[in-house]
Amino acid sequence: MMDKTFDPASVEARVGPAWESAGAFRAGRPERAGAEPFCIMIPPPNVTGTLHMGHALNNTLQDVLARFERMRGRDVLWQPGTDHAGIATQMVVERQLMERQQPDRRAMGREAFVERVWAWKAESGGAIVHQLKRLGASCDWSRERFTMDEGLSAAVVKVFVDLHAQGLIYRDKRLVNWDPKFQTAISDLEVQQVEVKGHLWHFDYPVVDEAGAETGETITVATTRPETMLGDTGVAVHPEDERYTHLVGKRVRLPLVGRLIPIVADTYSDPEKGTGAVKITPAHDFNDFEVGRRNGLSAINVLDAEARILIEGNAEFLAGADPEPEALALHGLDRFEARKRVVALMEARGRLRLVEPNTHAVPHGDRSGVVIEPYLTEQWYVNVKPLADRALAAVRAGETKFLPENQEKIFFQWLENIEPWCISRQLWWGHQIPVWYDGEGTPYVAADEAGALAQAEGKHGRAVTLTRDADVLDTWFSSALWPFSTLGWPEETPELARFYPTNTLVTGKDILFFWVARMMMMGLHVTGRVPFDTVYLHTLVRDEKGAKMSKSKGNVVDPLGLIEQYGADALRFTLCAMAAQGRDIKLAVNRVEGSRNFATKLWNAARFAELNGCRLDPSYRPEAAREVLNRWAVGEAARAVAEVEAALAAYRFNDAAAAAYRFVWNVFCDWYLELAKPVLQGEGASPQARAETQGTVAWMIDQIAKLLHPFMPFLTEELWAIKGADLGPERGLLALAPWPRLEGLTDAEAEAEIGFVVDLVSEVRSARSETNVPAGAQIPLVLVGADAAVKARIETWRDTLIRLARLSEIGFAEAAPRNAVQLLVRGSVAALPLEGIVDLAAEVARLKKEAAKAEGEIGKLDAKLGNADFVARAPEEVVDEQRERREAEAARLVKLREALGRLSDAA
Repeated sequence: MMDKTFDPASVEARVGPAWESAGAFRAGRPERAGAEPFCIMIPPPNVTGTLHMGHALNNTLQDVLARFERMRGRDVLWQPGTDHAGIATQMVVERQLMERQQPDRRAMGREAFVERVWAWKAESGGAIVHQLKRLGASCDWSRERFTMDEGLSAAVVKVFVDLHAQGLIYRDKRLVNWDPKFQTAISDLEVQQVEVKGHLWHFDYPVVDEAGAETGETITVATTRPETMLGDTGVAVHPEDERYTHLVGKRVRLPLVGRLIPIVADTYSDPEKGTGAVKITPAHDFNDFEVGRRNGLSAINVLDAEARILIEGNAEFLAGADPEPEALALHGLDRFEARKRVVALMEARGRLRLVEPNTHAVPHGDRSGVVIEPYLTEQWYVNVKPLADRALAAVRAGETKFLPENQEKIFFQWLENIEPWCISRQLWWGHQIPVWYDGEGTPYVAADEAGALAQAEGKHGRAVTLTRDADVLDTWFSSALWPFSTLGWPEETPELARFYPTNTLVTGKDILFFWVARMMMMGLHVTGRVPFDTVYLHTLVRDEKGAKMSKSKGNVVDPLGLIEQYGADALRFTLCAMAAQGRDIKLAVNRVEGSRNFATKLWNAARFAELNGCRLDPSYRPEAAREVLNRWAVGEAARAVAEVEAALAAYRFNDAAAAAYRFVWNVFCDWYLELAKPVLQGEGASPQARAETQGTVAWMIDQIAKLLHPFMPFLTEELWAIKGADLGPERGLLALAPWPRLEGLTDAEAEAEIGFVVDLVSEVRSARSETNVPAGAQIPLVLVGADAAVKARIETWRDTLIRLARLSEIGFAEAAPRNAVQLLVRGSVAALPLEGIVDLAAEVARLKKEAAKAEGEIGKLDAKLGNADFVARAPEEVVDEQRERREAEAARLVKLREALGRLSDAA
């Protein structure tokens, strides 16, 4: 006997372990040895992570595809694993050491600290894996990988050594994003642009003649970072800016420093912006670095690794400089304190022309929270241009396709303008770079120290002592190898042969460049094949108002909390239902509650079926059904399966969920069971009709379980087990059951009859609602000019129509009665005489007034959305909200006009 109510928590507690004990999600099950493979690579979450709403969406969509393809008979490998997350993990362990008042990492030493991180990983890392299981993720957990496990580490070393041998990895001195707190280079993805209220300081630089004497003329530059002026090596003006053309080629004396620096012509300078003259500090600004390179300007670093002013012992700074004592005194100051001092010194010397308030974006480390510095350091780089060209060619040739398709253009833009990739990080946790140096600083790149020693001995003719490079590799380097390293590469494993290239990659659009592009480049270069054939890029999950979720705003929605409250199935179904391609999800908790109600509706329907003797009959054949209602239901099931299958095959998750919802709630629960009640409850039906209907209902619940399983796996697995309890162990798990194959079961004759009944009741209900007929009022219905077929349907379903549409009687006439609302139902005219029941003229007036209001609102919204300035400047969520309001008003106007059309002739 089914429980009276659906309890997600108890169901999830039973079903999850059942899947695990059966090894339901293992790839390579013996019965699928000859099946077509299907492989998804999980975007490895950070080992420090906990499930957030982005993870919930990402993994739900992957799981839908994995379960769908598994049911379609394919040998599915959904490869799980976690990323070692260099900075994040090191930060967690360092914080733990501080909280426990234990020695910090530098006091411990590298070896002991790394051992401590591994211990933390074994004890606390990977909590997100358990949380993904709670979500229902059907990964092959027996194959879980870690980006620093032995096999993946071997792959990382081999790729580094091979790329270096091919001349694609090299060491260079360039600007990087530098985090002064962690004292390491970081990637663009780890940089957050924060709007800051600051100032724009205008400084006068004196122009000098060829002999270096000041001419009395000055050129004014503006800066938001005065402390960096200590490293200026030029001033740029636009070549067509007539104010400054006479100064191009001349020099200025850099105040405080005394260095003579040239005035150069460069299109980077914007005549319309600021003074039109720009100070160039190549060592501390990415744009300035490029200007400096174009114009042969030197790059002088004036900061140390902790972002303090570096003057003492700084040969590059001192060369050609004649610094004032006050400038020398800046050494060792924090950059922000130095900023105040520089401004004060410039003002004291009459060189501060103007100070303006200025709100601008300032880069911050996403984990450290400190301001990031563009910093000139020596790092390891990959020349990715040739790799990018190959990836571009593969996408253009259709070897990999992107969904939504517009993401392809972004992919092209990034790869066509790609810069060298900085792959070294000044951390201790990660893949240590396989490079050793001799006493002269000569690097030796090898798979291990023995190989490096052999190279060094070959060069020197004797044994030498080597020191290993202290840096580790960017975490994106190892994750770029994920699709093939997790399958055993560089070994020629059976898994690699069977599942690579993989099939679908599902990930967020925000890491298209950082991860997807790099997997494409590495996969093609290392294996010669694209790593995946399809990339589905989902958007963000925002709050219900469209704002990006953030802890500072206090609008973060915790998926685990929603699972506790409403169940994993409800959260999953909501995310699928809202996952329209290219559109952010505005998640309202009441939507998840609605999905829980949907699960409860199905549970109650299944319980109703049980109470009415609907049990699975292994001999039941849907194609043999004789009752028109059952033939219609079977046909509707076939149509729903086709719709869901087509939508999932096209990655239209929202359409698939909508089709499943419509079939289960509207067709099965609202119509089929309602129309079947008299038969099931023995109200004049023959025993044969009742038995067939009971069998059809039970069969329908089975098909629903299969149809909904990819979206709501816990509920459907439970129903499958309950309904099949009498069928024996060969029934098996729903997760491994076949997808419904219902082709050829549609019945046009049955659909015409039952469809007419459904549409007639629906139209009457809509008309009652639109004309404000009192809910309890029974009204007459007249069929106008009905033919014999329509009359026969009416007679067959008369009692049902009267009950469901709340009618007092049903009659026939050749002409519509006066003051009647007319309905068109599948070519037949039906009329509702409402005289004396509602004031038709008043209803027409009300509807016209509402339509006019809707038209006015649409006009206002069109004007706002047609304003290019508003669309460009307003926050994205505000623009989206206006568009959604416009869509809602337009849909409302359509309904109002339909209602007016019905009433106008009657009034």
